[in-house]
Amino acid sequence: MTRFHTLRREQWIPRPPEEVFVFFSDAGNLEEITPPWLRFRILTPGPIRIAAGTRIRYRLSWRGVPIFWTTEIRRWEPPHRFVDVQLQGPFGLWHHTHRFEPHKSGTRMTDVVRYRLPLGIIGRAVHSLKVRRDIESIFDYRFQRINQLFGGQAGAGPD
Repeated sequence: MTRFHTLRREQWIPRPPEEVFVFFSDAGNLEEITPPWLRFRILTPGPIRIAAGTRIRYRLSWRGVPIFWTTEIRRWEPPHRFVDVQLQGPFGLWHHTHRFEPHKSGTRMTDVVRYRLPLGIIGRAVHSLKVRRDIESIFDYRFQRINQLFGGQAGAGPD
């Protein structure tokens, strides 16, 4: 079955898209916006030059289980958009589109993640019981950290 889940998040950031994109162009900043409980670390030696085709290896811990993850940048369109996909990791599919658009003297950042767990019905059950909430929690944390880093207000911003 090719069914997948979608997570969509939007956030207004009171800085221009070019500045916001530069932050996301530095792979090291991913550690800064990932919850500490994941014990996320980049394994690819730096500095990492991000472009289409760049591959990055990570290590994290999900509920005490070590996970190794490799992503590839599939599209790189500064300062508007980039797309990363999982090549190796816990998901059967992980496709993450990041968009940065000028909006009311700042940036509307939109994340769209399409993902699927392996193992068919078992994967769907685990998704319902734990994974969906964990992914939402990771993106909630990310939202808060980005607001702290860029001077936004949690839960606020122009529509």
